[in-house]
Amino acid sequence: MSVVGGSANTGLVSRVQNILMKPAAEWDVIDGEPATVGGLYTGYACILAAIPAIASVIGSFLLLHYGALLLIVSLVMSYVLSLVGVFVIALIIDALAPSFGAQKSQIQALKLVIYSYTASWVAGIALIIPVLGGLIALIGWVYSLYILYLGLPKLMKSPADKTVGYFVVSLVVAIVVYALIAVIAGMIVGMLVVGAVAAGGAAMSGVH
Repeated sequence: MSVVGGSANTGLVSRVQNILMKPAAEWDVIDGEPATVGGLYTGYACILAAIPAIASVIGSFLLLHYGALLLIVSLVMSYVLSLVGVFVIALIIDALAPSFGAQKSQIQALKLVIYSYTASWVAGIALIIPVLGGLIALIGWVYSLYILYLGLPKLMKSPADKTVGYFVVSLVVAIVVYALIAVIAGMIVGMLVVGAVAAGGAAMSGVH
């Protein structure tokens, strides 16, 4: 299976292995690859982002025994918001580029963010394990940040003396974006839970 929008000879599995095992060298390969937004999403992000979404739903079911409808809505919501979050972070990283002497390029920024998140998405499979899985997923997220740090000067061409600052600001942006996503997701799930409880109460009242 090839990574759509990337090298025709680069398979999805080998790209995952290379960006995880030798990220610095893989960024050099990625830097010169032609890519499109659609190709990066359909050939890579949409596939890997499904891992933590599905795993977290299974883990929630095992731990909390949520209803099927709530689990399905939670799955779709976390999956879509994850993909949207990646795109937003890429847009902001691209917008920040001139402030740190880097080169603006929306497609390079999107390549940077999507491939950096490989570790986080892959580690997300551990979310199937209640509690402990969250720690493993956190480790994956931290490693994704390291991969992002290595990729900034290679894809966005940031000067060596400004890469750390560029990375720190990008990190703050990522935290803010995903904090907002968590709030939105929590509000939606909360409303669904309240609705389910209210419906259950009404049903019980009808029985009596």
